Parts: sequence; structure tokens; C-alpha cells
Amino acid sequence: MLIETPKTQVSKSTEDTFNFLNDLPNFRQLMPENIDKFEVLNENRFLFALKGMPEIVLEKKEQTPFNQIILGAASEKLPFTLTADITEIESGISEVVLSFKGEFNAMMAMMIKKPITNFINTLSTNLGTV
Repeated sequence: MLIETPKTQVSKSTEDTFNFLNDLPNFRQLMPENIDKFEVLNENRFLFALKGMPEIVLEKKEQTPFNQIILGAASEKLPFTLTADITEIESGISEVVLSFKGEFNAMMAMMIKKPITNFINTLSTNLGTV
């Protein structure tokens, strides 16, 4: 399953946008209002939970300075990645596309598609306002 957000324009350079996303405590600012829990576990991992949903631990998997950050689920039970692709539009303005990629059975995919789409769209929208 692959879900992508529309491109979001950020009033920061690609370097500043990358550094913002690479500093995991900043994800607290991007989370939806219905966040129930947010905790930075270390410099490469954070945990979050939305009301009525189980806790999810995300960790940095890969990064290409100023262009891409890939976060992934720390648990193998629910394998997925959340990728931020950062592109320069012009000096001081970048564009970000968030993509969620996971391998799920058809039933699970059907159940989580809408909440995941809403979640990454909220992250993307909030990123455009930071």
C-alpha cells in the first residue's frame, strides 16, 4: 500500500526543512490535535499515539542530507515507512511530499487506509505552517 500527500510548500530552505524533520522532537508540532501521547525515546526514535489507536514507535531508517528522510516502524508486526522527499523550489522555499508505504493484507489495508491518509495529510499540512 502506498499513500502520498500532495506537495506542500514550506517557507524554509531544503537544508532547514531537512534539519527540522531530522530533529525528532519537532514532529510534536506536526501531529494532529487528537494526539494522546508523544515521547522522544532517543535521537533516532519517538513514540506517539492518537486517541483510540495503539502506540507506534517510529525510528530513523535512512537519510540523504537535505533531500530525504525515511522513518520506519520499530516493530516488525506492522512494517511500514514514512518518507519525506524534500525538493528546492527557489532560495528559501522547499516542497515536501510525504509517502507512507507498507505491506498489509487486504483486510488490514482497508481498515487503515483512511486513518493513515488523514494522518499523513495532517502532518503535511502542519509542516506547511511551521
